[in-house]
Amino acid sequence: MDKFREAENNPFDAPVPGQSLTDKPGNYPWEHAPQYTDTSEAADYVWDKLSQPEFAEQVIAMLDAGIPVEAIGRIIIFAGFTEGKWTPDVAFIIAEPVMKMIAAVGIHGNVKKFRMSMQDLTNEKQMQSISKIKKSKDEFEKMAMGIAKDAGAEPKGGLMAAPVKEEE
Repeated sequence: MDKFREAENNPFDAPVPGQSLTDKPGNYPWEHAPQYTDTSEAADYVWDKLSQPEFAEQVIAMLDAGIPVEAIGRIIIFAGFTEGKWTPDVAFIIAEPVMKMIAAVGIHGNVKKFRMSMQDLTNEKQMQSISKIKKSKDEFEKMAMGIAKDAGAEPKGGLMAAPVKEEE
């Protein structure tokens, strides 16, 4: 049996609608008081985890593989929330320091080039096609202006503009 085999999709293996309303409160870590309410304590906890060699190696490997600092930071912050370490408010406040910590680990780990934000993942081909569309639109507008001038009329707005009434 392959341990990496994908689980089969079973439509009946899901919570019953309204089940969360009948569950006993406090089943999940985030339903209890958080472990850290002070942002500096929460940030210290993250730094303690990031400075552990096995965790730092994983972060360095992810940065080296091209995973952005922002994505790793979001995972760490969300995992801390789901484990009951902090509230969403504390998570929002420590987001920037956590991302700076991850970048520091990458720099210390000699990662030559790493991405900071998930916006850095834009596809070059997609960006080229967008620029081609914009260029062809500009060329089309110039051609349309030339045709309109040759016909002796100036265009009076866009395709959806109100029709111009001619004076009698």
